[in-house]
Amino acid sequence: MKVTQLRSKDLNALLEQYHLSFSKKDSVQLQEGEHKLILVNKKPCFFYYGERVIPTVKFLLEQNVLDPITVDMGAVKFVVNGADIMRPGIVAIDPKIKKDGVISIIDVNNKKPLAVGIALYGAAEMEKMSSGKVIKNIHYFGDSIWKNDNQ
Repeated sequence: MKVTQLRSKDLNALLEQYHLSFSKKDSVQLQEGEHKLILVNKKPCFFYYGERVIPTVKFLLEQNVLDPITVDMGAVKFVVNGADIMRPGIVAIDPKIKKDGVISIIDVNNKKPLAVGIALYGAAEMEKMSSGKVIKNIHYFGDSIWKNDNQ
């Protein structure tokens, strides 16, 4: 596994879209193994999905910086097993969601992030739909990125 030290200034440039910033005091590392992860103070906070830098579920549990989609409790077991999100399981859609945007999937009872996904449609289109896949699940509670978080 390759670990490279990064400057917080470089990380802040990558995270502009999330309106986050880290200070010079924060230790920032790029860990390249099975996944390409960015560790802040030794905690995996972001991962690369292609060229995009995306917050991990663990980071979102502390600070949810993504627009949320809320799913009913019946969908939870499928989401945490890696299933994409289907329209019937969704109970609330943040109106700011755009097509191809990165979003958090939260459950209706606990309002905690379960997964991170890519919106296949914008919020307005999703609202009009009654069936079909609307979100691609790219990282979820218990997957290999999550397990890497706990090392």
